[in-house]
Amino acid sequence: MAWVYLTLAGLFEIGWAVGLKYTEGFTRLAPSILTAISMVVSVLLLGLALRTLPVGTGYAVWTGIGTVGTALLGIALFGEPATALRLVCIGLIVLGILGLKFAAT
Repeated sequence: MAWVYLTLAGLFEIGWAVGLKYTEGFTRLAPSILTAISMVVSVLLLGLALRTLPVGTGYAVWTGIGTVGTALLGIALFGEPATALRLVCIGLIVLGILGLKFAAT
């Protein structure tokens, strides 16, 4: 169950990271509220996951999911560059996440 919590925490991290763009510096109420809720849910789920997972693994996977998801959504939603080097680096992060997951089990 810890990995489910951790995966959900990572998805909510993506939500708040992307949500920050839509808050326009926290000047827009609805996106700001949704972003803040995503932040809280993400950290709560991370805390639940860390009850059983090693903190180094859990935190690294959480930030990795957030990093990969946010980078991909930046490309898809905001027209950020999808250069070959950038995509290779995102792939390396995914490999690192998988490596940590398999090393922890």
